[in-house]
Amino acid sequence: MRMNNFLLLPIIIPFFFGMILMFGQKNLMYQRTFSLLGIGISLITAVSLLMKVKHDGIQKVTFGDWPVPYGITMVSDMVSALLVTTTLLIAFFVVWYGFGSITKERERFFYYPGIMFILTGVNGAFTTGDIFNLFVFFEVLLMASYLLIVLGGEKGQLKGSIKYILINVISSALFVITVAFLYSVVGTLNMADIAVKIAEINQPGIITVIAVLFLMVFGLKAAIFPLYFWLPTSYAAAPIPVLTLFGALLTKVGVYAITRTYTLFFVHDLSYTHDLLMVLAIATIVAGCIGALAYFDVKLIIIYNIVIAVGVILFGVSQMNEASLKGAMFYLVHDMLIKAALFMLIGIIIYITGTSDLRKMGGLMKKYPALGWCYLIAAFGLAGIPPLSGFVGKLLIVQGGFEAGNMWSSIFILASSLLVLLSVIRIFIYAFWGEEKETKGIVDKSIYKMLFMPSALLVLISVAYGVGSEWMTPFMDDAAKLLNDPSIYIDAVMKGD
Repeated sequence: MRMNNFLLLPIIIPFFFGMILMFGQKNLMYQRTFSLLGIGISLITAVSLLMKVKHDGIQKVTFGDWPVPYGITMVSDMVSALLVTTTLLIAFFVVWYGFGSITKERERFFYYPGIMFILTGVNGAFTTGDIFNLFVFFEVLLMASYLLIVLGGEKGQLKGSIKYILINVISSALFVITVAFLYSVVGTLNMADIAVKIAEINQPGIITVIAVLFLMVFGLKAAIFPLYFWLPTSYAAAPIPVLTLFGALLTKVGVYAITRTYTLFFVHDLSYTHDLLMVLAIATIVAGCIGALAYFDVKLIIIYNIVIAVGVILFGVSQMNEASLKGAMFYLVHDMLIKAALFMLIGIIIYITGTSDLRKMGGLMKKYPALGWCYLIAAFGLAGIPPLSGFVGKLLIVQGGFEAGNMWSSIFILASSLLVLLSVIRIFIYAFWGEEKETKGIVDKSIYKMLFMPSALLVLISVAYGVGSEWMTPFMDDAAKLLNDPSIYIDAVMKGD
């Protein structure tokens, strides 16, 4: 087994453990131990892969030793290695957190295999170098997410899940049609090869149409304006650990797909495609801000903040210069971490108060000061207050916007931070300050600790990511260079072993 087969491990290990966990459904100890073990081993392989990519450059493996572009190629570059590592790190905390908050009935009904198969799909989508294979991995993670979103079968869940499944079925059909359309024009599915072929053929008009179609397909999955309408109700229905996993990971796969295609091969008509992306990104931020400020439901406030973050990252991608792409990568990893932490924290607030309505909460600071401070730090991190993790990414995105000559929209990105801060501070003021209100939740101290530990640790990791951003800079530099200069990726994939 050659060393570069190593890059398949973060995909194969969760898949293998998912299959093991299909058995012994009733044995909770077995389920919990093996799911944490599987994610732990995957995380170790992902970190070592990240280091290998840092030292030895892009890793690739083509199945069956076919020459590229004929075989299916899996490529691990700095962008995918960073995202795979972050995904597994978050999954570890979500599973640990779930021990205290997901019900035993759900745990005994394929909850853990569902999580493992979602990880297989997400990591596969981040690593594949083949556009049709990207569709296949999307389907893998969607199949698993259909299971998790209906798990427990409550009325609200089933209502939310119908919308979720319908939208994704339509989006998947569109995806296949668009891939077929692209294949009919360029005659290849390997992403590096597509980039080469698009540069060779003189049909930019048709390629622009395909680029916009891809933006629709991935935009539905990433929840950009105006295609985000399905997200709030579908996600809010899911149990908190599932909501955390979805909120932190699933929309980010759509964001990654837009980033990859729009920096690698749809670069021939920037004045149209990337300006369109920029306009949609700004509209997405506006729509997210309105939603986040309009609701009094803690889940919906944070869910609309997912929409805002998607807009910020894609604004960075649309600027197409190194500073903004580096900012987009910084912000993408930050957002995955901080969203997971925030969903876990509001899960604890809902557990204590027995409601997700802000108007029925109050005065939690007296009994739960640690939870209050943790939430406040996470809220500041989300809004990008220096030196926390959201600051560096947003600053670089704005710098990139200025370099690209988009001054007003960059100033708007900065101003949107204030609205984000306002939306999350509302939760702090309503839930933690004021008069203590009667709580419906019966709080078991041991369960509270089991929920609080992973949440607090994740907040700490996000703080470390912000404060120690210079440690992360070399990795982000590599990722930005790669996105900014497609030839690095193309040469690494197309050259023979």
